[in-house]
Amino acid sequence: MGHKRMPGLTLRGNVWHINKKINGQRIYESTGTSSLEQAEKYLVFRLETIRQAAVYGVRPKRTFREAAVKFVQENSHKASLYDDIGTIKKLDPFIGKLSLEAVHMGSLQTFIQARKQQGVKTRTINYGLQLVRHILNLAAGEWLDEFGLTWLASAPKIKLLPEMDKRKPYPLNWEEQERLFNELPLHLKRMALFAVNTGCRDTEICSLKWSWEVPILGLDYSVFIIPKEIVKNREDRLVVLNRIAKSVIDDARGQHPEYVFTFKGKPLTRMLRSAWKKARIRANLQQVRVHDLKHTFGRRLRAAGVCFEDRQDLLGHKSERITTHYSAAELANLLEAANKVCAGQSGPVLVMLKNVNGSRVMRFSAGGKLV
Repeated sequence: MGHKRMPGLTLRGNVWHINKKINGQRIYESTGTSSLEQAEKYLVFRLETIRQAAVYGVRPKRTFREAAVKFVQENSHKASLYDDIGTIKKLDPFIGKLSLEAVHMGSLQTFIQARKQQGVKTRTINYGLQLVRHILNLAAGEWLDEFGLTWLASAPKIKLLPEMDKRKPYPLNWEEQERLFNELPLHLKRMALFAVNTGCRDTEICSLKWSWEVPILGLDYSVFIIPKEIVKNREDRLVVLNRIAKSVIDDARGQHPEYVFTFKGKPLTRMLRSAWKKARIRANLQQVRVHDLKHTFGRRLRAAGVCFEDRQDLLGHKSERITTHYSAAELANLLEAANKVCAGQSGPVLVMLKNVNGSRVMRFSAGGKLV
């Protein structure tokens, strides 16, 4: 007589799945195995786990991997989700299989040491630690299971590492900009030129859509309003187009029905790709990051005498003002300020020098001469 299968198991493809009503709730999940014997053992384990939670309030054991999957599913709107997923993939070999209770500074040491041996900056390691801390806090404070229990009783304290190797911004001078941009392929050159003339971040540029363009009534001019879901500080961001940024937009117009910047008919997820890395090596500017284009725009605005409030608005920094509500006169003032950083514009010139220690210093005068 053959073995009688436990009720509640269904074979889908080559994998057994649980489909069973327990205590008034439907449990539907994969056992992860094609073996009926292993599937039945897993079903018995799940039944006992549910009984322990319902009768005694014992939390089911959940892995960090399960928590990470839930985090990704709940944050599809997050502007930095692509980076978060990449970080989770780096964390998974070290803590993915661990129960949430077993994730703490002690169990994270192997991840920290491995990343250090790979030459990763402390700031990048801290980003991973912050993500772990955030997921554990959600598991302990917000995520409730079907029994009303949080996924984790309490979140451990995750300490960040001191950033002794923190890299300073590297704003480009005009000669460095020309050298780098000449090495970039056309699609990245357009994006870089837009970045250095608007101060937009990588994600904002890659996500930029034509539907975000807003014409200004009474002026032969338009701006872009980037929705807060894409912006790091979670505020709608005004993008003012100076002469160069406008020429980039006009050049891209009509090439794609939805996205402003594309490559081979598709939008990019980030500018920091192999083409960017190879270009900066050829230009002997290996230290330049995509984010340094934003720093370059900010430094040039300051060198041109643009006031702090206008620099905040042009760079999309968080402020107490409603930075998407402007009169035509105010927009004209911001446009004038943005145009002060266009190449060939007369006025202050930002100059970079190296001192005897090899560190970079800025010196400029109102007439563009060294002081």
